Order: sequence, then structure tokens, then C-alpha cells
Amino acid sequence: VSHSQIIKKQSERIYHHLQDCLKKDSPEIIVERFRYLFIKGSGYKVTEIRLAFDGMFEAGISPSDFYYLLDRCCQIVITYWYKHSQYKSSIPLLIAQLDLALPPGSAHSKSSKKLRQLIKSFQTTDRYFKLKRLGKLIIQIEKDFNFEADPSLGSLIKRYPCLYQHSLLSQDSSCEFQTTILKIQKEIKRHYDFELSQYVTYRARLSEIARNVQLSNSKIPNNSPIEPVKNPTLISERKLDKTLHQYLGKVEKDHTYKDLACNFLNQTQGVMPYQEFKNDLYKYLTSGLNSEYCKSKLNPKIYKCLAEFLPNMGKGEIDEFSMIRVCSSLLKTLIVRNQKNPEHYLFIDMIVNMGTTEAIGFLLKIILICPKVKPYLEQRFAILFSHYESFNKDELTWLVNSLEKLQLAFSIHFVKIDLSLSKMI
Repeated sequence: VSHSQIIKKQSERIYHHLQDCLKKDSPEIIVERFRYLFIKGSGYKVTEIRLAFDGMFEAGISPSDFYYLLDRCCQIVITYWYKHSQYKSSIPLLIAQLDLALPPGSAHSKSSKKLRQLIKSFQTTDRYFKLKRLGKLIIQIEKDFNFEADPSLGSLIKRYPCLYQHSLLSQDSSCEFQTTILKIQKEIKRHYDFELSQYVTYRARLSEIARNVQLSNSKIPNNSPIEPVKNPTLISERKLDKTLHQYLGKVEKDHTYKDLACNFLNQTQGVMPYQEFKNDLYKYLTSGLNSEYCKSKLNPKIYKCLAEFLPNMGKGEIDEFSMIRVCSSLLKTLIVRNQKNPEHYLFIDMIVNMGTTEAIGFLLKIILICPKVKPYLEQRFAILFSHYESFNKDELTWLVNSLEKLQLAFSIHFVKIDLSLSKMI
């Protein structure tokens, strides 16, 4: 039997054991079991499981296999507790155990010494940071969270459900865990969309009262008959009005963002040379970008990106796959390349010179002609979020404003909520 088969078999034994324990043990006992098994590495009372655990270390478990095992065990517990809502609040307690790495020198055996070293190194992995974010999110869902107490950008994770799939899930997350995260994402997004709709309605009614008062030359009543509704965004009232008008209204001549996208897609249907398609795409993307910055810096960058994409292709039908590739390539160039190379000077340059509303509007033009790259756009922002996670959010107004406006753009164009009353504001 190979080492990998031994590790797989023993891992499955631990998963099944944990699933059985969840059905009969309280969260306090589960957390204690977790601590003895994964943190202390000794004293676990179920002999069969303790031997299975030691057997994996004797078989030479690799760091990546151990990280997967630990992550999977956390996912099993989190999924079960989230499903049984009375246990939700215990999830952060479980995740907090991951911070309790004990000194390897005090271990009683080789396997527990190795375990403690691996727990320490696990704390530097992407899996660890994703679990920590989830712990922070659950705390915010379960009780009123004091954002002032945590000045970091990471404290805002609850506000941006568009980041969840990339900030909380790994490629090998279990189907059950993915379903749990998707459920959390939908709940928070639905709540935000409802609050946004309520707020727009409230502001429209206030505007209507003000207009009626002006027309009748009467005084504004001291006690407004309308119940106040809180602004669900972190954008000021005035800037929110401007952003709503930009994303919902006419942006170029008599066309909305949606009109422009539909016109482009209608013009580029069927078989045409790639070069002609790229020329049309360049015109679509740069129409309306007439500032000196756009003409001298941004537009040439877009042109270069398109010129380098499939340079030798001749005629052919522009299929969905080609569209996805060219649009994802544009997003990578314009926002950020990847986690290992988080360079994003061009995106900051766009915000400084265009403003966040227009910069996000420009990105919106890309995903409106190719909605399948929306997750790729979300991933670019998840990379920026994790890069700046520990920074003070007050020093990152450009990123916070970008995320707020991205969320607004998504609600307006990808969710069926009625914001037509925003015209009255």
C-alpha cells in the first residue's frame, strides 16, 4: 500500500469520525476534540482515531496533504453548524483554535512535534486566511459588529458578497462547503438589494414632498410622515445620487451602459475578421473616454492589450470562448494580474484620473458584453482585498469606494430590483 493511499484512507476515517461526533456532541466538546487532535497532538481519547492520525505522520504526510486535511475538517464542522442555526455562533470559536500553535519543543512524540510545526506553517497559507475571513464574517452576521474596533479593511468583508467565492473558497473546497458559502452570499446580497431599493424609494418620496412644498409655497412639515431609511452604502448621499444616475441613466449621447452593450453585440454577430472585431471592440470600449489622460495613457494600453491578443488570427466566428479570453485579458491588464504579482498601478491611475464612478462604469462595459467574465472581475477585486486586508481602511478610500460602486453596478445590472424611482432623486 502506497503512502498516499494510507494517508487517504486514514483521512477518510477522521472525516467520518468527525461527522459522527457532530451528530451527538455539543459545540464545546467538538472544539475540545479539535484542540486535542490538531493543536496539542496528544491525549485524544478515541484510540482508533489517534492511531489513524499518528499513522499519517509515520507514512510521511506532506504539508499540502496536512493543510487539506485540516481545512476539510474545518469545512465539515462549519457546514454542519451553519445548517443547524443554533450552532452558527460557535464557528468563530473553532476557527480561533487555528491561532493556538503550541511550541514543538514541548511535544511528547515525533508525530505531535511534526503536527505543531505544520500548524505553525498552516498559519501562513491561503487556506488559513480564508478560514479567518469566514470567522470574521460569521461574527458580523451573528451580532452587531463594532467596525470602529477593527480599523482594518478586512473588517468590511461582510459588505462585499461579490468577494466571497474567491475570498472564502479554495479550488478544492467540498461541494457542501461551497453550497454553504453560496447560501451566505445570497442571504447578504438579498438583504443589501432590499435595503438599496427601500432607500431609493425613501429618497424619491422625500424629493416628491420637497417639490410639492415648493410648488405650493408652503413650509416643510416638522414631522415627516415618512420613516427614515438608512443609506446602505458607505458612499455619501450626494455621491450615491450621482452614481445611481450614471449607472442607470444615459452615459453617451442618448444611450445607457446596457444600450451601448446591446448595440455592440448586435454589430459584431456572425463571421468577421478578428482584426475588424478587435477594432470594433476598441471603439466600443474607448467611446466616451475623451479626457487627456484617456487619450494619452489608458486608450493606448487598451489598444496594446487587444493587439497582443490572438495577433495571427484571420477570419472566423467570434465565439463565446474567444470573447471570454479577450475580456478576461483586459480585466487582468486593467485591474491586477494575480496574487503572486499584485501590481495594480494602472487601476489606481484610472481612479485618480477618471474617478471611481467612471472607472467602475468602464469595467461594467466589459462585463455587459460578456457576463461570463463577471466572476473573473470579482476575483480581481478579491486579490486587491486580500493584498490590503490588514491595512487601515481609512487609508484605502479608493478601494472601498471602488467596491461600493462595483456592488451598486452589480445590483443595477444583474439583479431584478426596481430602482426606477432614482430618476426622481
